[in-house]
Amino acid sequence: MKIVVYGLGIIGASIAASLKKAGHLVLGKNRSREPIEYALKHGMIDEETADYEGADVVFLALPPRVVMRELKEGDFPQGCIVSDICGVKEPVERAVVKRGYRYVGTHPMAGKETSGIRSASETLFRGANLVITLGEKTDVSALDTVRALAKDMGFGRVIECSAAEHDRMIALTSQLAHVVANAYVTSPLTESCVGFTGGSFQDMTRVAPVDEKVWSELYMLNRENLLAEIDRIGARLEKFREALSAGDETALQNIQREGKACFERFFKKN
Repeated sequence: MKIVVYGLGIIGASIAASLKKAGHLVLGKNRSREPIEYALKHGMIDEETADYEGADVVFLALPPRVVMRELKEGDFPQGCIVSDICGVKEPVERAVVKRGYRYVGTHPMAGKETSGIRSASETLFRGANLVITLGEKTDVSALDTVRALAKDMGFGRVIECSAAEHDRMIALTSQLAHVVANAYVTSPLTESCVGFTGGSFQDMTRVAPVDEKVWSELYMLNRENLLAEIDRIGARLEKFREALSAGDETALQNIQREGKACFERFFKKN
């Protein structure tokens, strides 16, 4: 299968490398030159391309607004499967136009706190989750192809849902986590906390230094869902504050017990 990957950052280059390893012909396309040279040197792609000619599948591993423009303007072959990897789906799905290609939205739930092609790996997705978003116009054969490619890339679990459900869930599982991490490290104590940190601090701060331009775009495109989650966690933190202010240790225990129960229910399902 001939596959074009447009955008050779950590996710795009990992898609390319894993599919090339699985035996597909993989061509790379990128807006700057250095990632192309790196991908060729390290065997992540078979060759460079400037277009989509002859492609069976195209992966758009680009920021959401760039993806939306490409979905409207890109010269995709008739019948080609076009898939994006964006962290928001409703705005992207709305940008799909009737131009002969078959769109299937995906979102790999994998990555690192670092970015760029040097962080990419053919094993990045091994055992990871992949979300595939479906709409009324999703082509069944295109969906089957994307499912097969997900297996080739090494994903362990594939979740299928609507774009709206994806965006609601991702506001909690990804975007809120990044917002909280960024807010958490702004404490003036952070600068002098060396030697006082353990696993809790590392877990809470790992995603704090991500690219602010990339994540601001994601937040804005999903702002209603993210605002709802920020309001919810703010109200929950206020319960802790009220119990502490009142010196009510029993209330603190009850609040934490509720959270513990929520975690245990999730852990049993995971």
